[in-house]
Amino acid sequence: MARIFITGSVDGLGRHTAVTLMEEGHRVVVHARNAERLEFVRDLLDRGADGVAGDLADIGQARGVAEQVNRLGQMDAVIHNAGVLHGPDIFQVNVAAPYLLTALIHRPRRLVYLSSGMHRGGHAELAAVGTGARKVTYSDSKLYLTALAAAVARLWPDVLSNAVDPGWVPTRMGGAGAPDDLRLGHRTQEWLAASDDVEALTSGGYWYHQHREQPHPAVRDERFQNGLLDHLASVTGERLG
Repeated sequence: MARIFITGSVDGLGRHTAVTLMEEGHRVVVHARNAERLEFVRDLLDRGADGVAGDLADIGQARGVAEQVNRLGQMDAVIHNAGVLHGPDIFQVNVAAPYLLTALIHRPRRLVYLSSGMHRGGHAELAAVGTGARKVTYSDSKLYLTALAAAVARLWPDVLSNAVDPGWVPTRMGGAGAPDDLRLGHRTQEWLAASDDVEALTSGGYWYHQHREQPHPAVRDERFQNGLLDHLASVTGERLG
């Protein structure tokens, strides 16, 4: 039985992941943007899940989420599921918050970051980020997040760090007409977070439906990774240990 924290687990893939892991006997910590939204997972809380709240678009609240998780005890795995598709908070929610939580939550054995196949259309440069010179797109954010997962795998050899493309699945974000399989959309992150299968006990992978794929070339470029980590340290005030 593992103890697993899942960001953005009120609905969509995060909720499906939480439900499945609880059904498999794991202890789950769910996360909502605020305390009121935790009521949307009241059924999971009543079944034994723990809940934490905080808006990941706000650095101070993201710090608070990490503090709440640490008060609950050591996690075996963290699934960075929360994300936004549009709006001014794309970089903060999709990249800076996962980085900050990675830096602040007591180091788990496994980390899973929800990427997207759209990361391959991202811009592999950081000079314009935060300057207003170029708007960070969803594809950009997922490229940065996938590179973060690879950087953590390189820097923390005692942690299994992987990125997952869940596919284009019919969630609120994906839309009702999305063509991919919803069950397969959350199976890989559950497997990486809790399975003892030999393949699941590997690190540095980019996964799609439990198969390794090749990510954007910048993902494994150590110079790009280091530049990203430096930028995120300056944005958040925290550096990975």
